Amino acid sequence: MVDPSALGARLASSAVAPLVKKLFVKDQPGAALVTKPVRISGLVSFKGEKRDVTPKDVEKIADELVHRALKAAGPGELPVDATEAVAVRSALARALSALGTLTIEDYEAVALGPDEFARTLRSQSAVTVATFALSRDAELFLDRLLHTASLHILNFFTQRSTYIARQQTQQSRQLAQLVKAVDVLLERLPSQSAEDAAFEAQYASYIASHHGTLTIYGLDVYAGTSEWPLDTAYLSLEATRDRPGEGATQVAAEQVLAQHDHVLLRGVAGSGKTTLVQWLAVTAADRTYEHGLTHLIGRVPFVLPMRRIVRPGSELPIPADFLSAVGCLVAGGQPPGWVDRVLRAGRGVLLVDGLDEISEDRRESAKRWLRDLTRTFPGNLWLITTRPSAVPDRWLDTTGFAELTLSPMTRDDVEMFVRRWHRAAGADESIGTALLEAVRGASELNRLATNPLMCGMLCALHRERRGFLPQDRKSLYEAALTMLLERRDVERDVRAATRLPFATQVQLLQKLAWWLIRNSRAEMDRSEAVHILGEAAPSMNLDGSGEEVYSWLLLRSGLLREPAEGRVHFLHRTFQDYLGARLAVQELDFDLLLNHADRTEWEDVILLAVAHARPKEAERVLQQLLGGGTTRGKLLAAAGAAYAAELAPAVRQAVEEGVRTLIPPRTERMAHDLAEAGGDLVLHLLPGPDDVDGELGYLVPLTAATVGDDAALHFLTRFRHHPDHDVQLVLAASWGIFDRELYVSAILSHLPRRAPVRVHGTEDLRALRSIGGWPRINVVGTYRVDDLVELIVPEQLVSLSLDAPHPVEGLAWLSAFPRLRHLHVGTELNAETARQIPSGVHINTGSPQGT
Repeated sequence: MVDPSALGARLASSAVAPLVKKLFVKDQPGAALVTKPVRISGLVSFKGEKRDVTPKDVEKIADELVHRALKAAGPGELPVDATEAVAVRSALARALSALGTLTIEDYEAVALGPDEFARTLRSQSAVTVATFALSRDAELFLDRLLHTASLHILNFFTQRSTYIARQQTQQSRQLAQLVKAVDVLLERLPSQSAEDAAFEAQYASYIASHHGTLTIYGLDVYAGTSEWPLDTAYLSLEATRDRPGEGATQVAAEQVLAQHDHVLLRGVAGSGKTTLVQWLAVTAADRTYEHGLTHLIGRVPFVLPMRRIVRPGSELPIPADFLSAVGCLVAGGQPPGWVDRVLRAGRGVLLVDGLDEISEDRRESAKRWLRDLTRTFPGNLWLITTRPSAVPDRWLDTTGFAELTLSPMTRDDVEMFVRRWHRAAGADESIGTALLEAVRGASELNRLATNPLMCGMLCALHRERRGFLPQDRKSLYEAALTMLLERRDVERDVRAATRLPFATQVQLLQKLAWWLIRNSRAEMDRSEAVHILGEAAPSMNLDGSGEEVYSWLLLRSGLLREPAEGRVHFLHRTFQDYLGARLAVQELDFDLLLNHADRTEWEDVILLAVAHARPKEAERVLQQLLGGGTTRGKLLAAAGAAYAAELAPAVRQAVEEGVRTLIPPRTERMAHDLAEAGGDLVLHLLPGPDDVDGELGYLVPLTAATVGDDAALHFLTRFRHHPDHDVQLVLAASWGIFDRELYVSAILSHLPRRAPVRVHGTEDLRALRSIGGWPRINVVGTYRVDDLVELIVPEQLVSLSLDAPHPVEGLAWLSAFPRLRHLHVGTELNAETARQIPSGVHINTGSPQGT
């Protein structure tokens, strides 16, 4: 057999170039300079107004490339069989189709080179080995073909008449940006002595090396995985500012100093405050000025962690002592008066990190220190970070500080963070993909992955266990609690006057969590929390008052926060449930748990209580859940059995028999009842696509679709290639339940497109157009003819159902769809309107078609 990676190299340019050329529109004269940049997606010939091939033709091009490469192999040298050749063809077509969504310009693509450009196409199209069931040989074959195609695509770009002109234009823009940066730099750099300039260069190098990596604290991970390059791992998050009467406005966190000279930034534990400080420091110290943040050009960063500069019995540092106060290794070389000269010129970026990490009695003196510095040295940029509850609202308002809050990570943020973390840690990409699958499929992981600290914890734990997280959530939460309550402050060298032992912190937090659960509350009054902790303090041999214990837990545990003045809740509801379940087991409150088994908010508490319980206690809980005879009780028992470390065979058998009467569902009513009763519980119990067949097989995806959350969407992705027509009908009909864009990307774009889909407006039509159109469309409700003609892909439409009465324009517009063969309208047609229907189109009228 021939090496599959070598086959693509045997394709002659005369064979590849004409095929590649078909993917792009014909060259136009002139520089093609427009108000907006010309993107690769605007050059392809299978989308937009310049279409001269169809998306189907892209598959033909891919098929021809595969065919010619195999033909070049010679007898007995084929690296893949006929089935795999089809899979490679499909994967290659998907990758080439990504040209239609690339937002980079042609000269940027050329700069990437063929290797990176091929990787970009594969990443953009989400072509994975698992998706197309490729063997290692088939993957190598695909990579070589895609590399060969990329080489010719980039060569084609360089030959376009617009390429050189546009490249020169871009170079002119870059030169103009450089000139602007130099102008700003000259404005901010007054006459400097050679001594000052030399020291600033040395100091900039120190900042880049000292703050150029990120560390996840408190994790027992493999060597090298706890630290990674900042420029690789930094994730831009959003900061929100609430203004009375104006609502909330959002800005990228690294841009907050572009809008406000003075910023107080609040963020929960692990939300990325310190990482942002590092990023701004390194960016300001970077003298290439390629970052685009012009407000940082020519400025000098001073990173001032409050835990380092506030020492018992000492005053806060004056500017001349900034570097020595934080232990800067080059502090001894700074010229006399240098910091004062920088600040008086308004060139400083002062990054004061962790106001919450100093004792409360020192915060007023810190406030006076900040006030005096900002008034003495105007024109500098200030960013102060703190946890939300450390200081009251408008604490620095009198000194002109704008207050913003770091927002939780979005779904896209989580995906980007996980992929970057694994790339920076040198981990296999498949491990990161597996973690993302686990996070999307498990609601408890989804709830945890809301900030960089928790995402980093999941990444490290997942990799430490060689590609999978522990089966029991108990171990996951214990690792997180150990990090947040015990090890993080120690390893960050936070010096607190009092440090509560780990077991004591857990016991105190359990009491707050169980009180909230018992009282069906999501948050409590501060006074209630102080009272609970005050009553518990003597039995735990704590000297402090309830107020003192509360303040310590609020600021240092990372698990409590005050969403409003005088109110407190847990940062993650899942930690509340975990801690509450621990205390429920300690207090033997099993009857109280069982009395609330019908309430979804108690679901996790009951399951985690089973995890904490001793074997006999767990068996009793499961038996009583079964004894009620309810659907929900049986589902809870089945889910709980997976949490129990030990179960008697008879109990396990009873649980299995109970769930066997429910799953798989045998009627649509049962499917809906299962989804309503069990929610996420059901998803873990339903069979997968390989175990679904027969005329009732569609009821499994119907159950999941009825659940309707992110975990259900992830479950449904496993069925998108299922051959059963009824399964495909369910998947096509369910997109209105989920986020439109996610569902189109995860499900609809993968379906064979035999089933009809319902659309309710222009956004639905645009979503279908983004994946090349859909053959069978049912338009529900009123519509505009112009929207249908503009947004439905003409070459795709075969069947059209119009729920509303036909419009006043009649039906002559249907001639825009040459492949249309079946038409359904909601009302009877008069003779004149019927004559407008193109020949060859079969029509029926009456009640709308179902899907």
